[in-house]
Amino acid sequence: MATEEKEMSFLGHIGELRTHLIRIVIGIVVAALLIGFNIGWVVDHIFLGPTRKDFISFEVVNHFSKKFMGNESFIMPSKFQIQQKKLFEQFNVMMSMSIFGGIILSFPYIVWEIWQFIKPGLTSMERKNTTGMIAFISIFFLLGVATGYFLILPFAINFGLNYRISDQIVPLFDLTNYTSLFLQVLFGMGLVFLFPVLVLVLVRIGIINSKFLKTYRKHAIILISVVAAIITPADAISMILSMLPLLLLYEFSIILALYTEKKMAKNEVK
Repeated sequence: MATEEKEMSFLGHIGELRTHLIRIVIGIVVAALLIGFNIGWVVDHIFLGPTRKDFISFEVVNHFSKKFMGNESFIMPSKFQIQQKKLFEQFNVMMSMSIFGGIILSFPYIVWEIWQFIKPGLTSMERKNTTGMIAFISIFFLLGVATGYFLILPFAINFGLNYRISDQIVPLFDLTNYTSLFLQVLFGMGLVFLFPVLVLVLVRIGIINSKFLKTYRKHAIILISVVAAIITPADAISMILSMLPLLLLYEFSIILALYTEKKMAKNEVK
């Protein structure tokens, strides 16, 4: 009888998981359709935004550059032309932008559905301690996406556009290559910015602590440089630009670990 109850409990959990996964897929599909039906505007204003000379990142940097140095630091052409090499390339890009854009738009909902599945198995204290986790995860993921979009991507594009080894070489930019770069940087930075969440979880279950993070800070810098090289194009500028927020993120994780340890110590005293 006990075995039957356990089996039913297991099957019940599988059924519950399936329900949440279906809801997640529906959420992504709805967001993807929203992007797909507005793909023209999304491509012109968001997808190709970092290629325009009036992009906010270029305008801010050039404003201070002209103020202090007398000239602009980043020069972009009036029109950034991208070529299509394959027959269905634009359709494939539309699908990629819709699906991956749908994941980004629905990410807070995805996290909420995962939380709803996990929550029944937690104690009241664990639920209390993890209050705000949905917002915490969503904010850091979206902050990472924004960092990739406004900091890494435009300057990587500018570097790739203006770097020359010979004037005889004519730059012809490929649509699929640009799409890969766009999604690689945005998703890479979004996922890497979830590092504080991982630290928070590992500290609470006792695997690491703030002392561990401080001790292995030098090793972390090497690892961060490797991660930065993976999620950005192979140029020094974009790699350095991505390393800076990741290093700050690591230091923030140490502070977060210290805060979590103190909070856990207080709860144990109570």
